[in-house]
Amino acid sequence: MDYRSSEQPGSEQHGEGAVRGPRTEDVLPETATTAVKVVIVGGFGVGKTTFVGSVSEIRPLTTEETMTQAGVGVDDTSGVDGKTSTTVAMDFGRISINHELVLYLFGTPGQERFWFLWRGLFEGALGAVVLVDTRRLEVSFDVLGRLEERRVPFVVAVNTFPDAPAYPLEDLRTALDLPASVPIVPVDARERGSSRDVLMTLMRYLQTLAMTQEAS
Repeated sequence: MDYRSSEQPGSEQHGEGAVRGPRTEDVLPETATTAVKVVIVGGFGVGKTTFVGSVSEIRPLTTEETMTQAGVGVDDTSGVDGKTSTTVAMDFGRISINHELVLYLFGTPGQERFWFLWRGLFEGALGAVVLVDTRRLEVSFDVLGRLEERRVPFVVAVNTFPDAPAYPLEDLRTALDLPASVPIVPVDARERGSSRDVLMTLMRYLQTLAMTQEAS
């Protein structure tokens, strides 16, 4: 597991009795008044850990472990044969959209054998980002179905892997059987700005849904 130490810089100089707490760069801004939980979901190897890591303003917490023989014959690694690690619980990060709004990001594990953890991760979530790999669209079908069953609003982000085929977004919408109202956008999960744009798309979509419900 990768995590940031909770010790204040320099506290080791004061021995065991030193007061400990979050590092300065991890402290929530005093101006923050609203916190929103967002889940980052998708099939195995679509870039969820990369997305959270690229956009988080704090060092993300990850639960990546080395893949072992235990997953052979259980996990579908087709199309991601070179992948050597996997998320076994969740990824966690944070980003401030403005001085008042903060998003807490929870990345879900991709393998189906860890999906039992989703229930807890989705508790209290306002919305979701679904990452899609055009090389393996089929791994997204069950994910989308689960979100629709739970009635969690979501946007779809098509991760631009270097060797992935490029298709018009509307063709992908048809292939994924997405309603016309659900945003679908491209993303390079390695780039902070690109990942942040996806989160802004989700926020605008959630605002539109809220305004529509209020009007009705």
